[in-house]
Amino acid sequence: MANQNDRFIDEVTDELRRDRLFRAMRRYGWIAVALILALVGASAWVEYSRSQADRRAQDFGDAVLAAQALPDAAARAEALAAIPAEDEGRAAVRDLLAAGAEIEAGNAAGAGQRLAATAAAVDDDVLIQHLALIKSVLAQGKGMNPAERDAALTTLSAPGAPFELMALELKAVALINAQRPDDAVALIRQIREKDGLSEPMRRRLSEMMITLGVDPEPVADLPGGVPATMPAG
Repeated sequence: MANQNDRFIDEVTDELRRDRLFRAMRRYGWIAVALILALVGASAWVEYSRSQADRRAQDFGDAVLAAQALPDAAARAEALAAIPAEDEGRAAVRDLLAAGAEIEAGNAAGAGQRLAATAAAVDDDVLIQHLALIKSVLAQGKGMNPAERDAALTTLSAPGAPFELMALELKAVALINAQRPDDAVALIRQIREKDGLSEPMRRRLSEMMITLGVDPEPVADLPGGVPATMPAG
C-alpha cells in the first residue's frame, strides 16, 4: 500500500513539473526564440561584413595593379590618386605609390606636397607617417620651405624614430647648404658614434667631412679638443 501511495505521489509531482514547464515555455519561450534568432542574425551579419571587407580589399588591390601597369608615369600617378580608399592605411599606400609615379614623371614638388599631406593624415601608424614625411623631404629637396624642413627633420630625428639616422644625415646636409660647416661637422661626428650605422652611410658621412676639409679619421685631436682638419689645397 505504501508503494502505491509513493508511486501516486511521484506521478502527481511529475505532472505538476510538466505543467509548470509548459506554462513557463508559454510565458518565456519567445525569449529563447528571440535569442536564437539574434545569434543566427549576428553570425550572418559578421559573415556578410567579412565578405564585403574582403571584396573591397580585392577591388582596391585590383585597382592599384591596374594603375601600376600603365606605362606613362603621369597617367599612372593620376590613376593611383583617383583610387578610393576607405581607411587611412590604404590611403597612405595609394598616396605613396602615386607620389613615386609623380617623381618619375618629373613632378617632385607635387609629390612632396602629396607626401606631406599623407604624413599629416596618418595618426595610428608611426612608420608609415615617418616614411611619407622623409620621402617628402627628399622629394622637395632644396625647394622645400626651410622652416617646414627643419620641423620635419626634428620630428624624424627624434631618438628611436624609425628613420632617425637618415634624418640626422639630412640635417647635416642642410647645415652644409646653410654655410654652417662647424655645426655640420659636429653633427656628423655625433652620427658616426651611433649604433646601427650602415657602411654606405658611414662612407657618405666621411665624404662630407672630406668636402668640408676635415679628416674623417684623425690620428689625434688637436689640443683643446678641436678636431684636426685636412691641409688646404
